[in-house]
Parts: sequence; structure tokens; C-alpha cells
Amino acid sequence: MCKFTVAHVVLDGAVGAYDKIYTYAVPDELLQRAAAGCRVCVPFSRSNRTRIGLILSLDTCDDVSAYKNIASVVDDTPILNAEMLKICAWLHDSVFCTYFDAVNAMVPAGLKFKLKDYYSANGEFADVSLLDGGEAEIFGYLSENGETSGDKLRTVFENCADLLFSLTDKCAVIHTVTPKRQTGDFTRRYVRVSGDEAEPAVKLTPRQSEVYDAALAAGEVSIKELQYFTGASVSVINSLVDKGVLETFEKLEFRMPPRNTAPVRLPEIDLNDEQTAAFSGLKEQMFAGAGKVSLLYGVTGSGKTRVFMRLADEAIKSNRGVIIMVPEIALTPQMIGLFGSRYGSRVAVFHSAMSVGQRMDEYRRIVMGKALIAIGTRSAVFAPFKDLGLIVIDEEQEHTYKSEKSPRFHARDIAKLRVKYHKALLCLSSATPSLESFALAKAGKYGLFNLKNRYNGLSLPEVSVINMRDELAGGNSSNISRKLAALIGEQLEAKKQSIILLNRRGHNTYVSCPSCGYVATCDNCSISLTYHSANKRLMCHYCGFSVPLYKKCPECSNEYLTFSGAGTQRITEELSALFPSARILRLDADSTMTRNSYSINLGDFADGKYDIMVGTQMVAKGLDFPNVSLVGVIGADRALSGDDYRGYERTFDLITQVIGRAGRADGNGIAVIQTSDTDNHVIDLAKNQDYEAFYNEEIIDRMNKIFPPYCDLCLVWAQSQSGDSAQSAIFEIFGAIKKMISGDYSDLHLIILGPNAAYVPKVGGKYRYRMLIKCKNNTRFRDMISKACEGIGKGDISVGIDINPENII
Repeated sequence: MCKFTVAHVVLDGAVGAYDKIYTYAVPDELLQRAAAGCRVCVPFSRSNRTRIGLILSLDTCDDVSAYKNIASVVDDTPILNAEMLKICAWLHDSVFCTYFDAVNAMVPAGLKFKLKDYYSANGEFADVSLLDGGEAEIFGYLSENGETSGDKLRTVFENCADLLFSLTDKCAVIHTVTPKRQTGDFTRRYVRVSGDEAEPAVKLTPRQSEVYDAALAAGEVSIKELQYFTGASVSVINSLVDKGVLETFEKLEFRMPPRNTAPVRLPEIDLNDEQTAAFSGLKEQMFAGAGKVSLLYGVTGSGKTRVFMRLADEAIKSNRGVIIMVPEIALTPQMIGLFGSRYGSRVAVFHSAMSVGQRMDEYRRIVMGKALIAIGTRSAVFAPFKDLGLIVIDEEQEHTYKSEKSPRFHARDIAKLRVKYHKALLCLSSATPSLESFALAKAGKYGLFNLKNRYNGLSLPEVSVINMRDELAGGNSSNISRKLAALIGEQLEAKKQSIILLNRRGHNTYVSCPSCGYVATCDNCSISLTYHSANKRLMCHYCGFSVPLYKKCPECSNEYLTFSGAGTQRITEELSALFPSARILRLDADSTMTRNSYSINLGDFADGKYDIMVGTQMVAKGLDFPNVSLVGVIGADRALSGDDYRGYERTFDLITQVIGRAGRADGNGIAVIQTSDTDNHVIDLAKNQDYEAFYNEEIIDRMNKIFPPYCDLCLVWAQSQSGDSAQSAIFEIFGAIKKMISGDYSDLHLIILGPNAAYVPKVGGKYRYRMLIKCKNNTRFRDMISKACEGIGKGDISVGIDINPENII
């Protein structure tokens, strides 16, 4: 019996019940092109509207009469290989995303396709009298102008959608749908000698002969380069083309982001005894022939980067791919400088500050085998290496490795899947690892390699804790303590640099009227507006809403407003007043909006163009500036009184990490922690940079309160423009859960906190209600929670599920 080929396809844009696998027949003419991982155009629904889909797998069957045919295959080669198709299925099943949410996370935006409508007049349609006025006008336009895009027609004829549908239905107009890639290739015009003769068959002028000889010597050369090296005009080159002596062609070129914009350090990798022991153990795991996960744990400045650079060397020697991940865009220039100095163009870069074309070309360079190292933020975990040897997640505890939008994956989970598939090594690196990772390492589920001392025997910074209540009582109402100010002055005199951390941007975080009590709040969110002195506006850090600074109270017209709370802009102003001649750099989300601003600013600071750098958490992690001898932490206790169970961990991490930026070259570092809660044990442990003592205390608290690593967390939320609708939706889900765990899912043991309004109840004009479930994240739990939420999101109500979220409030 004859067997027919069918394709199991998922559809772009499908949501809810429509996000499932569909079966299509593969016609004979597409059998050679249709493959798992290729995108296709398929007819969908009763109207047979063309949709883009992705083939997950191929199969055979005896009868295809019940299936529609695939219309066309979009890709010449699969966009996803077997490994990535497995990850796609895992994301769909594990993090509650659609299939194409997963595909779009793995494939750069430049390689995505969009369907374009085209219309042309049917030459065989003769009876124009059947068309009304509007239809006849469009038909005449198409007859005169030929095939025209739907976008063009909609600009020429207003409200023509119904007319086009009617014309197509009457067979007067032919409607075709064509997939178009969103970003085109970048090509450059090249020339080469026609044929293989050394002497041209026609007579040339001396100038033409010079250009011909240069082109012959080069083999192939861009017209721009040929002009540069010969000084010839384009007309001279074109004349040679016209004579048939030279021929032109288009050559693909890659749009590569800037390289080596940060100072290159560690040209030679010399390891001390501790590093050598860690490197040897990690190398053994990398070549063990089984997917391994290890934690490289070491104090700040211990040289963890040196260790994983040596590991990368070993992987490259075996022609295996390497992924190096960093938590912030700000850290990519320094890492690119280190690896770029060793491997040049074999390094590819991935982060959101790059253009769409650059990200697409870097992805393709890896596919084509032109790059063996990928460096970047969270998206780098999907770098399409065919043979992967090593993944390093630097500062692995950072929340930025968890995606906050669908698909809500953690890069660490994807990395584990990839090293298992490739039998490679995942190296998690940090001075302050997440409690979950350190617990797994202590339990023997991860390898554990410890660097207890700074490289070359350098000492850790000397740390002082300043009570800001005492400063205020002593007459100092500024945000800079007297000791910190004095130390900054000393560094300026010694030509040393300082870093000041305040994890809050803007100038003032709270603007109110002392007369009537009015507080400036966002129109769209239940949150106060932050005053930004740079643009003299009150801004919402949640939705972006902004208004000019009020000259008087909008409620009572009082002309005197109170400004409370300090952000990086105010600290910069206070430092400028204290040290008028100091060169101060502010580094936060507001000052780094333009492309490459991170690398330019950090490069300038490294080159000594600034004396003081004031910034948010982006200045705290992983940066290595040899001339920085002082670090100041302002508002160190800000996160200690919040509702997030990770508040202590994040405070300890932030303080410890930023302190570690001081004295990395000579060991003479100084750090000042400013706080109003000097008795808090977290501040004391951070001062002593004693991670293991912090871990031993915090892990007991987590166990007693049943928080990770002793459970998984599932955040479920509902949001709507109506507060009542959002509240009703979350309670409907809550009711469904209670019913199921009393019946078919009675084997599940859950602790449910809520439902209740979110910590910020309204964001972007939508009210938010949520509940937090302590659970064991397994297939059965995910099946239950998926059923509980099924069908709830209707109208403007949206429902979301996030497993082990970074933000639970």
C-alpha cells in the first residue's frame, strides 16, 4: 500500500485552544524541501486563510484525504534543528507559552517572516458590468498598474477591505499571499576578472590597466576597496565592466557589532594553585562524555574569569562551541574585549542593544561555522552551535536570566537541557551564588569548585558601616556621609577612581504637598511619580507616563512642594556640589538609552576620563577597573523591609558584589556602606563578605517558611481594566484549584497564598490580582494549573502563569 507523507505543524499567532499541533499532507512537489524545523505556509480554518506554521515532525500514513495540503515551504533549510525542536516542545509544556512564543525566543527577529497580501486583475474576467463603482475603480487601477500590495491599495483606496474581498469572491481579482522576511541581507557590490586570462582581450588605457591588474591580483574585491587602493572613479570600473573585462556580483556581508570597546586584560592566562585545581576539575567534567553542571564559587577578584577562559580554550581546541553569558548589557564590552583579543572574529555577540540586522547576522555566522564563541545576555543561551562544549553563566544568581515575558524561561534551565543534549559542561560562576544553586552544590547534585582567595594574594576591601541616623543628628542632612565625602576627596587627590551605588534612578522618588497632602501619582498605575531633574518631568517607572513638574499643587495651588527620596540624579548633583572639579559619570537606564552607550561610557571610565561613577545595580556586578579604590553604597537597607522573600539575599548580593569592585589591582580597596539599620545581620555579613555564614542563616529561614529551594513557586495572576473583573477571574481560578485538589488531584500538596491584589494593584491602566502557590513543579501540577486557568481569560481579562518567578509581589 502506498504511504503518504504528513507534517505535524504548529501555527504562528495561535493562542488558547488554537495553539496545538495540526496535521497537513505534504504534496509530492514539496517532499524534497519539507523537513522538520522548516516554516511553511498552510491554509487554515474554513476560509482557508494562509498562515505561517512550523513543521515539528514528519510522519507517514495510508490516507491523506482528510488533510489539507501544505501550500509552500518557506525555508530552504530548517530554521530549528532537532535539539531546538525539543527545547521548543519543552518550553511549550513547561512554562505555559505558545509554540511560536518558543520559536520566536530562539530565532532572531530578522529571520522572521510576515505574510504580505498582493492583488492583481484577472485577465480572463470580462464582464466588468458585474462590478459596482468602487469595485470597478479598484479593478481598473490593478489592470493599469499590475500586481499591487495590499498595503499600497489601502493607501490609495480608503476602507477597501470589503471591496477587495468582494472582487476576489467574484474572481475579478487574484489574491496571493507571500511570506516576506522582515530584515533583508546586507550585500556589497564586488568585481572580479571575467574568465581566467591574465591578459584582457581588448585594449585598455593605462588607467584601466592599473585597475584591471589590481582586480586580477585581488581575485575578488569590493568596488569601494578597489577605488580606495587605485584611486579610480566608479566610471573607470564601469567602463571595464561594459567591455566585459570585469564582472560584478553581490556578496553577502555580516553586520557585526563594535568589538574591543573595553580595555583588554589578561592577555596571558596564568593560574594560581587554587585556580589550577578548579580548572582541572572542571575540564575533567567537560570531557566526561555526560552533561554536567558545576558551580565555580569564589570571592570577588579571585579570578573566576581566568578559569573559564582556560576552559573555553580547551573547548575551542576540540572545535566545540562556547557560550559565555552575562547578566547585564553593561558587562558585554569587557567580556568581548577579553575573548575578542584571543579569538577575534570567531566571537559572536548577542544582546538587545544590537540592531535587528546585527543579531540576525551573528546568529547566521554561528550556523555557518564562522564563530565558535557566543557572548551575550539571556538570549545567547539559544546560540545555534551544532556541537556545544561549554556554557558559562557568569553572576548566575542574577534575576535578569529569567525572562519576564512569554516564554518565561530561566536561562539556567535551558542551559541544563543543552549541556545534557551535547554532553557538555554548564559552569555557574559567582561570588554570591543563588541559594538554590549553592544548596544543590552542597548536596552533591552540582560539582563545587571554590576559590577562597583573591588572585595574587590581594586582600579584600576594608569596609566601614555608617549610620545615617547619626549623620542626621549631627547636622548632615545630605545623602553623602561625612566619611564617604572625605574618602572621595582622598581618592581624587591620589588620582584614584570611585564608584557610588544607589539602586534607584531619577532625582526624587516622591513629590507631595505639605499643605493638603496631595501626592503626585501616575494616571495609569497605583504608584507615585519620580521626579527627573534631567528633563524636569515627573515620570512613572512602570508604564512610562510623564508630566512636566508642577509649579504648584494641582489640588490646593500651594506653591511649595516637598521632594523626598533620592535617586542617582540627585546623588550626582550632591557630589558635583561637593567636588566641583570632579568628572562624574552617571550610569543608569536613563543615561544609557542610545545604542552602544554602555560600552562607550564604561570604556571612558576605564580610560580615566571620569573620576567618579554613580550608578544603579548595573555598576555592581562583574566590572573590573584597576584604578577603582573606593566604593560607596547608599541606601543599603532599602530592600530589607520589602515583602519579597529574596530581599535579604538580594541585599547581601548587591552589597558584596559592589564592594568587590574596589582594590582589584593593588588590594588597597575601601568600601563604605551607608544605612539606617546598622543592627541588621545582613549588613554585618555583607560587610564581612561572608557568603557561607549568610547562606547558613538564610537557608534555615527558607526551610522554616517553606520557600525555594524547599519548594517551587507558581505565580498566577489575572488583570483587566475592570478591578472587579480581575478579582472575579482570580477567585474563579482559586475555586477551580480547590475543587480539583479535593478530587482528581488530591495527591497534590499545595500551599496557596492569596488570592489578593498585587503589591502595585494597577499598572498601565489594568488592575492586577494574584496568588502564589507553593508546590512541586512537575507534569501533574502543570496539568492541573493549566486546566484551572482554561477558558478564564475572556474579553479584556488576561491570565498568566509564571513558574518560579523572580518577582512575586
